[in-house]
Amino acid sequence: MSKSNKPRKQWSSAEKFAVVLETAAMNEAERAEYARRKGLFVEQIAAWTIACRDANGALVERPENRADKKRIHELERELNRKERALAEAAALLVLQKKARTIWGGEDV
Repeated sequence: MSKSNKPRKQWSSAEKFAVVLETAAMNEAERAEYARRKGLFVEQIAAWTIACRDANGALVERPENRADKKRIHELERELNRKERALAEAAALLVLQKKARTIWGGEDV
């Protein structure tokens, strides 16, 4: 069996993609003639076209992922704000201790 007459299940992904690219600009009659020459059905080419178009569908961000990312971003901002406040409070305590040491036991 020649390469162009392979049954559908034996076509590699690269070969299927090449067929999709070659037939993308063809009208129905040209696509049907191409399919006959290659030993394919027009429906196979249509299915391969859909598969190629949807191949990156998993990479599309889903709305629930966006909501999760937004929530994570909000929580990270809140955590950063609290960490800054805690660092400021710690710095004030250190300064207060130093002031007591320098000026004696009085509260400043």
